[in-house]
Amino acid sequence: MQLDDNTFKKLRWLIVFTLVVFILLWRMEMVALAFGLLLNISAPFLLGAAIAFILSVPMARIEKILSGMGGSSSAKKKLLRPLSLILTLLFVITILALSTLVVLPELGRTFSSLVRTIQLKFPVFLQQVEELFQNNPEISQWLHSVDLDWETLSQKALEFFQNGANVVVGSAFSAARGIFSGVANFVIGFVFACYILIQKEKLGLQCRKLLYAYLKAPLVERILEICSLTHRTFASFLTGQCLEAVILGTMFFVTMTIFRFPYALLVGVLIALTALIPIFGAFIGCFVATFLILVINPWQALAFLILFLILQQIEGNFIYPHVVGGSVGLPSIWVLVAVTIGGNLMGIAGMLLFIPMVSVLYTLLRRDVYARLKEKDLNVS
Repeated sequence: MQLDDNTFKKLRWLIVFTLVVFILLWRMEMVALAFGLLLNISAPFLLGAAIAFILSVPMARIEKILSGMGGSSSAKKKLLRPLSLILTLLFVITILALSTLVVLPELGRTFSSLVRTIQLKFPVFLQQVEELFQNNPEISQWLHSVDLDWETLSQKALEFFQNGANVVVGSAFSAARGIFSGVANFVIGFVFACYILIQKEKLGLQCRKLLYAYLKAPLVERILEICSLTHRTFASFLTGQCLEAVILGTMFFVTMTIFRFPYALLVGVLIALTALIPIFGAFIGCFVATFLILVINPWQALAFLILFLILQQIEGNFIYPHVVGGSVGLPSIWVLVAVTIGGNLMGIAGMLLFIPMVSVLYTLLRRDVYARLKEKDLNVS
């Protein structure tokens, strides 16, 4: 049997692939350890890439607006990118600061009001407990009949607090180390993101040169097409998600103002922030908002729950699938499927990632299906 060069190359790569899979399965624990170490080392850069992608969406709009203002001198072109990045950072910081200034003071005042309410209600509760014992002498007799070894209890309590102190010290040290590591990763990632945003065209050109140098041109074009589709899909999803959050927050603010609910502005901002988590995020805002209103008026808290269920049904069935699903080119039913699967696999991060990922796969599959039907000269309708 004669083997040509093409067949020999395929067999060689098949043997290499089989050996790699065998080694991975044979040394699974070592591979998992190496993968975790690699992921830990690359965490700041992955975070920086994510920050750069998020900031690139508003930065592209700002850069487009600035480029249309004034002339087109070389000095302006050099300053356009850094100025766009600075304005984008100021925009994001302003949004976060305004949201914090709206939410935190109201939460503080509500907590203080709750403490005062507990202080007022606690004596009444003690009086009710005392009346309960007076009206039920059996309870008092049972309590007196209980024989407690106070020396043993005090010894166990002392041991508990000693062990607890050691655990607290160890936990505090671990928490401090985790916070320091997280801050360091964020700083490195932020600097890396700024470099990406300032030199994104140069980095893109270098990546294309690398691909063309080691891969065949048709494969590189296919990879670049998929990357472009992925970038457009994720950018559209991010834009649609923010738009949907603003719409939902505005709906709550307007309806709560009309029906004279307390904390209308606070709840609107809170719902808008938590609604960035697809479909289920607004329920987090609902829990906090219900707690805030419950402190003032329990009946209004119940009415707010009814209002939330109504607005959530409108948002979940009409607004979200059309705004977000339309922005990523994904039908409404697949948006729900993507959120459910992503949430079960990866939690909140999975909800955010799976909608654009499923949209990319849906688009690629749709193109392939139509191409195959065209090759077979079939018109299925």
